[in-house]
Amino acid sequence: MPEFQRGIKLILALCLSEGFDTFPTLLCADGCSMIDRRMGVYGYPIEIQALFFMALRCALLLFKHDEEGKDFSDRVAKRLHALSYHMRSYFWLDIKQLNDIYRYKTEEYSHTAVNKFNVMPDSLPDWVFDFMPTRGGYFIGNVSPAKMDFRWFCLGNCVAILSSLATPEQASATMDLIESRWDELVGEMPLKICYPAMESHEWRIVTGCDPKNTSWSYHNGGSWPVLIWLLTAACIKSGRPQLARRAIELLETRLLKDPSHLGMISLEEDKQMKPHIKRSASWMC
Repeated sequence: MPEFQRGIKLILALCLSEGFDTFPTLLCADGCSMIDRRMGVYGYPIEIQALFFMALRCALLLFKHDEEGKDFSDRVAKRLHALSYHMRSYFWLDIKQLNDIYRYKTEEYSHTAVNKFNVMPDSLPDWVFDFMPTRGGYFIGNVSPAKMDFRWFCLGNCVAILSSLATPEQASATMDLIESRWDELVGEMPLKICYPAMESHEWRIVTGCDPKNTSWSYHNGGSWPVLIWLLTAACIKSGRPQLARRAIELLETRLLKDPSHLGMISLEEDKQMKPHIKRSASWMC
């Protein structure tokens, strides 16, 4: 349909427009992603970049094969190439990359610079050294000049696998990380939206003392069962369905112990279900 093609092109014209940004990633303000409150995810959050990559790939398949469509296809293909290189090179973290960052020199210039974003090694958080296993890796939360957010974000990493932003090797390494750090990333009630949670002074400064996002609650390291389907899809694509099965069995066990949680789940055929409306169930799935 012409209107459909026009809509895609208008959106892409906005996303691919020339500006002052020198990165192929998509700029995002704080509170403009799945995490819709202040959580320090402004800049280039992994979730938005993975979704952007997936949207560009879908657009290539949906374009009409005419002259204008070919022009947009060329622009999208060029952006996809730059975006995939940027994400796989600068957002990916494993034990080797962590050691490289720890030994970065600063204030480098020209195209020969290794520390492209002038990240200070002293800014590396202490927890990341214990968190990173020998085998495994993940896409960190955010990368911008002099800033790296090393938090793990479940949604962004799962979408990166599903969209093929992650290479097969990176997808397998992500599964290795989840398996190695099961207690931290899955917990007692799957799944943790991010890890680790912000606490004390950092929580007060970044969230503005948000009472909903206290440590290990809501967006700040809280458990989100709705993410289980994304993990399942990512596990299947990575050839590791046993991890998804383990998480689902854990979820079933928790729900069976407290049947009141079942009111949070609505099946398509269960039209008459009236889930409990309360603050702890403010996000329905």
